[in-house]
Amino acid sequence: MQALLSVTLVWAAYMKLFQSPQALAAMWPWAGQVPPVLVKLTGTLDLLAGIGLVLPALLRVGPALTFAAAVGLVLLMVCAMFFHLSRGESPVFNAAFGLLAAFVAWGRRGQSASPCRAS
Repeated sequence: MQALLSVTLVWAAYMKLFQSPQALAAMWPWAGQVPPVLVKLTGTLDLLAGIGLVLPALLRVGPALTFAAAVGLVLLMVCAMFFHLSRGESPVFNAAFGLLAAFVAWGRRGQSASPCRAS
């Protein structure tokens, strides 16, 4: 599930960072109705979250980074839900991704502690 979430976020980041505003607006109408810098910012945040969900585990370093990426993604999805609700759009996609990210954060919360702690 964590890898699927990551792949989806990296795909969304690619779309937001490298597709034309017209192509994005055809898929996501909001992308053509907000400043381009907001679209690029959300793309950058999507990319950072997508990488942060899997790279620490792949490299076996900084397990706290996965937790931080998941928490950051929850916050991003909460903001996205408010944004879409304010526009009269459905926040279901963002809510689902937020819940998945919360599940990942919950599962990784204890891994941010030092492995040398006393039992």
